This record gives sequence, structure tokens and C-alpha cells, in this order.
Amino acid sequence: MKFYNREKELEKLRHIEESSLNGSKMTVVVGRRRIGKTKLIKEAFEQKVYLFVSKKDEALLCEEFITVLQNTLNQKVLGHFTKFKDLFEYMMLLSKEKALTLIIDEFQEFLQINPSIYSDMQNIWDTYKDTTKMNLILSGSIYSLMKKIFEDKKEPLFGRADAKIHLQPFGVKTLKEILKDYFPTFSNEDLLSFYMFTGGVAKYVELFVNAKAFTKEKQLDLIFSEDSLFLDEGKNLLIEEFGKEYTTYFSILSLIASSKTSRSAIESILERNIGGYLDRLENEYTVIKKIKPILAKEGSRTQKYEISDNFFNFWFRFIYKNKSAVEIGNYAYVRSIVERDFSLFSGKFLEKYFIETLKTSGEYSAIGTYWERSNQNELDIVAINEIDKKVLIAEVKLNARKIDLEVVKQKSLTLGEAFKSYAIEYKGYSLKDM
Repeated sequence: MKFYNREKELEKLRHIEESSLNGSKMTVVVGRRRIGKTKLIKEAFEQKVYLFVSKKDEALLCEEFITVLQNTLNQKVLGHFTKFKDLFEYMMLLSKEKALTLIIDEFQEFLQINPSIYSDMQNIWDTYKDTTKMNLILSGSIYSLMKKIFEDKKEPLFGRADAKIHLQPFGVKTLKEILKDYFPTFSNEDLLSFYMFTGGVAKYVELFVNAKAFTKEKQLDLIFSEDSLFLDEGKNLLIEEFGKEYTTYFSILSLIASSKTSRSAIESILERNIGGYLDRLENEYTVIKKIKPILAKEGSRTQKYEISDNFFNFWFRFIYKNKSAVEIGNYAYVRSIVERDFSLFSGKFLEKYFIETLKTSGEYSAIGTYWERSNQNELDIVAINEIDKKVLIAEVKLNARKIDLEVVKQKSLTLGEAFKSYAIEYKGYSLKDM
């Protein structure tokens, strides 16, 4: 698959590389696994030393890094290194004479190998950064650990990074572009399932493209095939993040994916206080986000939770929830549930699709949803333009014939009181509008 979309990130990385000629620069690149961090970094720089931190003894890791360094720079490394701090200092000194782009991927893994590496690097960086020309790129997939390393005031590398890139999934515009390139006859249902199953995550998109899985049916064929990456994906990516309490986190996420979106609803099922878990899922792991009605007051307790990542939403709703059937290899059974519930489940992703599309239009100062106490008078989309004094209130349905704008107007009477001086437009969005 060709390289898509990351023009802004490429421009930023290349600008940093140029700036590093006048003094070393440290850049942190984060994002969930499979998002395309490594591909972006490799695309950005022609000449670079790329080091991958695997889980092995520090001396063995240094031996591997020396081989990479010698092969990349085509010169012999002088000296014997068994400690990364010594090798890092050697590379910093190399960059005194000649500019060097050094990429360290899965940087958080040093925590398991030798946590003192971070304080050693800080001392070396502070000593040499102003007299060297190193473009240092530190990339990591476990967001909570990368955040701790660089944003916790108690950590040695706090405040050392000159720039940070938090790589996001492909947006709807890019997903459309990919489908047009590889499958120009795609239907709107194909686009919706492509958006829903991949969530714009680069690796999933690439797997679908390589398998020519562009229709909903072929996408499901790939997901529920033997040895499919997708079946264990949620477990493989999140267990390391969550640690030994992963079962509680997984239970919460499964309930959110199954429309139990309030804290009280989740606690009534799990019969325990989950405030701390929700806080960590939102702020430390960034797997969920809090949703409040548009115009809700600061401190309002009227809120819901949703899983931010489309694929995780799908995985917890169908694969984790039916893990017993998955474990015995009865993929056809789980697939039949997906097909049965697809219309119901995909509706919220259609809402998300149109919200994202409206955000990229640049027309609105605020976009969200609205509901009143006890989930009364729910409105799918409310978009506000404060400069032009206009509001868009929209209903989203898969089937356009089920949209009744008179009902939408009745549900928005209370909200309309807050926008008496605004021009209000009522609109319906359906599958055919994608």
C-alpha cells in the first residue's frame, strides 16, 4: 500500500531535522500500536540510524545496536559497549562532527531492561545537546508509559523533548481516498464498514487493502478467518497497558461497547466502585473519553463514556463478549451475531462519521451531541457557529426514510431556548449522504 496522508507530520519532522543542525533536538512520537509511527519515521528521513528496543539483556541489546550502527554508517564502532548510556554518549559525540538522525523505537521498553537509562540519557543530553547535531526521535506504543517518561515531573526526561507528535488514525477523507484508489466502485455501506472496522488505523487499513477486502462481506471474511490478527488484537494490545487488573478494565470496556455508557449502569452490573478505573482509562490510557451534552455546565454530572477507538469498540462488543465461541474456533457463530446486529451497532459510527466530517469542514466552533435527564430528547448532532450565529441540529439514521425532522424540532425545543438569536437549521443525514 502506498504512503497516505501524513503530510503535516512529515513536514514537522523534516523541519526538526533541519533545526538539529544548529543544536540537537529531541522529538517524542506516540500513538497506539499499528497506527503507523515506524512507517512515518522511516518515510521522513533518508539517512538515519534505526534502533528497536526489544526485551533482552542490555549487553545483548548494545551488541545488536553496534551492528546496526556500523552497517548504517559504514564505519567501525571503536570501543566495547555493554551499557546503553556509554553507547548513547558515543553517538552524541559522533554527531559533533556530522549530523545524525537517531531513532529509538519502543523506547518505553528500557523500563523493563534498565530504568536508570533514562536518567543517564538526561545527563548526557544536557551535557552535549548544545554542541552536537543529533536529531533524536523517541517512539513508543504504550501511551501510558511514554506519557509517564516525558510528562511526569518526577521523571528525568521531563521537559527535555523539543517536540511531540501524537499520531492519530486516518480521517474519513483519507479512507475515502484509499477506497477510491483501490476499489472505486465501493458502496456507502462498504465505506461505513471500512471506517468502522479499521477506525483509520494504518495497519488494519493495509491488511484490508492487501487482502482486497473492500466490501463488508470480504472485510468480515478477513476478520473471522483462521489465524486472523483481529481475533486476539484487543487482548494483545491492551493487556500490557493495563497490567494484572486487565480483566476489570476489559469488563468495563465490554459494557461500554454494549451501550452501558454511564458509570451508574456499569457499577450496577459489576457491583463495585469503578471511578478510579474510568479515570485511568480516560486520562492515563486514553482508551475512552467522556461525553457531555453540548452546552453542559462545567462540573455537570450528566455524562456518558465511549470507547475512542473504532476497532476496540467493535472488538469488545463482538469478539471479547463472545470469547468462548472464539476460543473454540466457532467464528461463524460470532460472525452471525455481527451480521445480525450490524444495523443497530453501525448507527453510532455513522453519527461519528458525520461529526468528524463536520469538524473537518472548519465551519463550526463547537460540535457535539445533546440529551436531557434520563436520556430524554436525544439529538445526534448539534454544531454551533458563534460568529455567524447559526446552529445545525441533525438526526442520523442508516435509512433516510426513518428521519422525521418534525420530531427533531420537538426534541430540540429546550435547547432552542439557548439559541433564540441564532438561525437554526434542521437536517437529516443517512447512509446515502456519505
